Amino acid sequence: MSRIAQVMVLATYADEVMEPLTRFDESRSWAGKFEPLGLFVGGWVMEFYRQYTRSGLLKHLESLPWPNPEQVQVLIHDEEDDCFGLWMIYDGALVEVPLPRVQRFHAPAPTSDEFSPSPGYLWRTDGKAKVPAGFSTEPQDPRPAW
Repeated sequence: MSRIAQVMVLATYADEVMEPLTRFDESRSWAGKFEPLGLFVGGWVMEFYRQYTRSGLLKHLESLPWPNPEQVQVLIHDEEDDCFGLWMIYDGALVEVPLPRVQRFHAPAPTSDEFSPSPGYLWRTDGKAKVPAGFSTEPQDPRPAW
């Protein structure tokens, strides 16, 4: 399974922190580089084309020396999501912030580690779409997807 995901980081006064992430670095657990958005407040974006290339991204981002960690916002949109998910730093960890009328659903875990972990699907709950059978609001794969 290959899914495209967009990741956006918004953080004030974080140009120095984000600058190394605008270059490729094969020593990172995730692949790719961020592009500056040119916003006054500080914003960067990147796309992932395969799930396995993004493992460890959130851990990496939360470990950085942010000048204002309480202002860091990470927005993630997988191609099958209804909207962007929001992560913010709480007690030193990037945590997904619940959004009104939106729920993350998880498919059953794969039977082997051959497949990378899935972050689940972020779907609006106020629409007419039905949640497929077998999906759960609880993660079914203990491995971190991001």
